[in-house]
Amino acid sequence: MGKIIVIEGLDGSGKATQTKLLYESLIKKGYNTRTVSFPDYNSPSSSLVKMYLNGEFGTAPDDVNGYAAAVFYAADRCASFMRDWRCDYNNGAYILCDRYVTSNAVYQMTKVSEEEWEEYLSWLEDLEYKRLGSPRPDLVIYLDVPTEISQRLISERYDGDEGKKDIHERNLSYLAACGRSAAYAAEKCGWHVISCVKDGRLRDIEDISVEIIKTVGEKLGI
Repeated sequence: MGKIIVIEGLDGSGKATQTKLLYESLIKKGYNTRTVSFPDYNSPSSSLVKMYLNGEFGTAPDDVNGYAAAVFYAADRCASFMRDWRCDYNNGAYILCDRYVTSNAVYQMTKVSEEEWEEYLSWLEDLEYKRLGSPRPDLVIYLDVPTEISQRLISERYDGDEGKKDIHERNLSYLAACGRSAAYAAEKCGWHVISCVKDGRLRDIEDISVEIIKTVGEKLGI
């Protein structure tokens, strides 16, 4: 089997950029590597996810409960694995995931009470890894960016057009809650947390990349 490395974080934390830089590093070292990103918006399997994020089931994240929404995302990942990258994974490739099962822990677990979080994580692992058969990650790297900074980065991405934000991105209190659920999941599940801010400023992209590459080398021996 191959190895799955997940780059996780709130919207605007730089996941896509860091996934790309890690991919380039592993390719240079001669490793068979590919990247995948979730949700897979180019696939019909993400239809329910897109409907949810576009507000078709309600304009607030909590309008769809944390179990139902998690199933939308889980089905998309399962379809992606079976159709697109199962063969590569089975043949020993390194699969770099921009988001993964971990995103349900960040974004959907926060919809249930904190007393239920441990139970929710157990349910999520059973659903995605056991019932649906998506492979477990070998390493999860969480890019920790304060909500107020990630919001600024999202606004810059959309050139200040707030109308382009989905129901997650436009809800600051919800994203702050997601930060708390992410911290819980990171500690409970053994994610490696990288602080992307120093002295109130976002660290240099290359500086963060160096730390990620070093972490991958230390954790996976490559």
